[in-house]
Parts: sequence; C-alpha cells; structure tokens
Amino acid sequence: MARPIRSLFVFAIVACVLLSSSNEVRAQSAFDDPSAKVAGGAGGLIPVNPSVDGGAIPIGASAQIVVLFRNEGGRPVQTGEINLYPSSTVSASVALNQCSREPLPPGAECAIALSVKGLQPGPWRTEMLMRHDGRTRLVTATLAGTVDGTGDGSDKLISDVEAIPDELDFGSLSASRTLVKSLILRNITSTPIDIDSITIEANPSAGYSLRTDCTRLEAGQACIATVTWAPLQEGPATGVIVVDHNGPTGVVSVNLEGEYTPEDMDAATIFPKAVPGRGLLVASQEDVDFGADISSKSSITVSLVNVGDAPLVLEDLRLSGRDNGLAIEDQGCTPGMILEPIQACPLTLSWAPVRAGTLLDDVQIMHNGARGILVIPARGTAESAVSQDSQAIYLSGSPGLQLDASELGLDDDDEPEIPEVAGVNKAKALDGFVITSFAPTRAIIAGPGGSRVVFGGEEVVIGGVLWEVVMRKSGVEFRSGKDKVLLLFDRSLSSINRATGQSGDSGSGAGASGAAPTTAVSTTSTTTDF
Repeated sequence: MARPIRSLFVFAIVACVLLSSSNEVRAQSAFDDPSAKVAGGAGGLIPVNPSVDGGAIPIGASAQIVVLFRNEGGRPVQTGEINLYPSSTVSASVALNQCSREPLPPGAECAIALSVKGLQPGPWRTEMLMRHDGRTRLVTATLAGTVDGTGDGSDKLISDVEAIPDELDFGSLSASRTLVKSLILRNITSTPIDIDSITIEANPSAGYSLRTDCTRLEAGQACIATVTWAPLQEGPATGVIVVDHNGPTGVVSVNLEGEYTPEDMDAATIFPKAVPGRGLLVASQEDVDFGADISSKSSITVSLVNVGDAPLVLEDLRLSGRDNGLAIEDQGCTPGMILEPIQACPLTLSWAPVRAGTLLDDVQIMHNGARGILVIPARGTAESAVSQDSQAIYLSGSPGLQLDASELGLDDDDEPEIPEVAGVNKAKALDGFVITSFAPTRAIIAGPGGSRVVFGGEEVVIGGVLWEVVMRKSGVEFRSGKDKVLLLFDRSLSSINRATGQSGDSGSGAGASGAAPTTAVSTTSTTTDF
C-alpha cells in the first residue's frame, strides 16, 4: 500500500512542475513579438548582401548597381524613403525602386537599382538607408568600389551636365571675320536637371558673346549654346563659360581660347571679291581715259555688269568734281535700276573741256552689292576749251535734250509736213555744224563737208535728211517731220564783239582761226549783215 501512495505523490509533484513550466512559457510569450514564434526568428527587412561590391567605374561614366532586400518577418513590409550618402568621388541616384510598388510579403525579395557615376579617380563608397514599417524600421546597405582615371581627364571633376566639347578653341584668327562655335550640354544622370544660368566670364575686348535657350534637361536630354567670337583687340582672347545647375556637382565650366593676329592690309582694288548672296558690280574698264590733246566734245561708254549671284540696285551715280566739263549721260545706267545676275547696263561719260589742261575726276557709283560703291577714275588732257554756245539743241523727236520751242522763247509756227527718211539718224545729221555768219534771212553754216549758205523758208539736204530752214533770233532751226534741231549763233564770233578783242583785224580769216573748237566753231570770220 505504501508503494502506490508514494508513486502517486511523485506523479503529483512532476505534474505541478510541468504545469508551472507551461505557465511560465505562456507568460513570457504574452510579452514577446508574435513574429518571434516564426522560424528564422529575429525578422524584419534585411539586405541580402549588406556590402555590395560596385567594382571599377571609369571616370565620367555611370554604372548601374542592384541591391537586393528580403523580408525576414512574419508579415508584409511596406518600404519608404531612400537616402543615399555617396563619397566625394562619385554621385549616386536611385534609378529603379522595385520595393516601393507593393508591400513585400514574408520571405519575398525586391531589388533597388542605383546609378553611380565616377567623378574623380580613387576609391568610392555609398551608404544606402531605407525606411520601412517593419520591426527595425530602418535597413542599410553599403556599396563600394573604385573610380578609374584615364589620360588627361584623371584630374578633372566630371559634372552631371556633360559639355561637348570640354573646351572651345577658336584657334588663330587673322582675317576680320566673326567665328561661331557650338557647345552641347547633356544631362548624363537619370534625374532631371534645371539649368539656372549660363554666363561667359571674359574681358569685354575679348569679343565673346553667348546665345542659348537651355533651361531644363531631362535624363539623357541635351541642348545647344552658340558662342560668337568677334575680337576687338589684337592678341590672345581667353574666357570661361560657367553653367550653374541644380545637379549634385552644381556647376560645369568650359574654357574659351583664341588669338587675333590681324594681317597687314593692302590697298583696296577697284573690284572687290565675290560674296555669296550679294551682288557684285564690275566695269568693263578700270578707268576712263579720254587721251591727250582733246579739243572737242568726247564720249566714252563703259559697261557695268553684275557678276554676283543676287540682284543689285544702282542707288546713285555722281562725279567727284565739277566745273570741268565732264558729265554722265542720262541714257543707260540710271539711279534705281536693278541689275539681275550677269545683267549689264551702259554708262556713258561725255567730256567737253571748259579749259585747257588735265582732267582729274572720278565716277562714284553707289549700289547695294558687295562693298557698296564702285569708283572709276576719269582722266584726260584738253588742248583747248570747247564752246558750249554753238552746240545744236534737239527740241523734240530725237534723243538728247528735250526742249519745247516755248522754253527757248520761240514762236509756235505751223510745221510743214516733210517726208520721213528711212535709215537715217536725224539726231546725228547735224553733228559738227555751227553757224559762222548770221543774218535775219540767211546764215552760213560750217560742218564736216565745208561751209554753205542756208535761207529761211527754203529746204536743204544735210546729212542725207531733208530739212526746212527757219530763221530765229538766236539761230537757225532745222525741221524734218516731228524733229527739230536748233543751231545757236555764238555772238562772240560777230565782227562787233571781235573788234574789241582784236585790233584792226575783224575781217581776217586767220584772226578767227583756232578761236573755236573743231566741232563747234568755224575757222572763218563772221558778220551779222552779209
């Protein structure tokens, strides 16, 4: 009987101990994290590899590095903000965050890709901190590696905004021209970058100017800036382009180089060189030379040709001097005329010397083509002056000076109908004729064929043209159809006027010889009543 009772007592003690142990376990579990009961126990979000080897990154290049995370807890975990702390040799940004798409289930993994760019050669290290709603609230990972430097770029800071080229060298400039170069700015990061300002730091005499519309660069986007160089002084011209942006590096700079060495200038030639897109005016002669021993009115025609590849407008034609008898005829080239490419016009210069001596004058032709002005020298030597008083005046119907009879104080008589003569230039028929003697009803005229007497109201053939002679107070008028030519009588050739200048020799033919030009004044003495 004693043995069963003893066994029952031992069993009761063991039961109490087991019950006490079970209560203790339950008490402890009530204050612990429920996730502690899951296998693998300490739980939460952890990095698969706490120290990631990023390897070697070339300077200026970017590498994509993936970091894996696993949920070791017993419930889903939602990730939050990610902070990166890179060393000074690199810049880092989040390129892809797969962990933020949805809560990470227990036991699942997610990936985060970082873009790391090498800025300076040497070791690099980046600490990554990510917040989550798990038990630990924060998870970290470390990325490390090296930045390889190559060539001359090993000592340069690589910005998040890449400049292409990294230096603008305009070289040596000797001609007086403006040079333009382009600068490309490209965002080589995976995040947008705002360009705050782009400026040029240089001496004003260096002649640099900038034009750009770069404001914001998306990932991989580029923009262009143009730099114009127009130096103001001889010698080297240096400067720097400074680009301020909101990227990690904050700034990028591009050096400007150039040297202006102007060459010695030669005297300008009469014709400039062709310029694309502009007209170019040239002449058939580099100068107009009337020659020597000129004693009559002379004319020379020069062709003005537009040899450029654009239309050209003649703006003005003028002479440098005056009072020398040189004149520009109003036929042919005139102000306002437009010359198309390879088109030409005639420019006629007439010279009736007003005194004996040398002609030194120039023709100035203003236009809107290359250089804008063409100057043609005019030269010659006169033996004697040419009288303008005995020149023929074309009243109507012929080229030249167009005057009405009323402008000369003449009467408008009825004009007889005289048949036209075909093939004869009436304007030239009376060239060289002058009145040597003059009376109210008749006159003596001298010309290339000799002297002849003409009577008022009669018809006469001169130069192959049938003319009707009309005596005027100031001279002799010749009419043929609608054409009228007036020969004026030079009163200085009369015996009354000559008597004051020549003592006792008014009737001498030799006394008048050489007193008038060959084409305008006769070599015989004159009288008003023969």
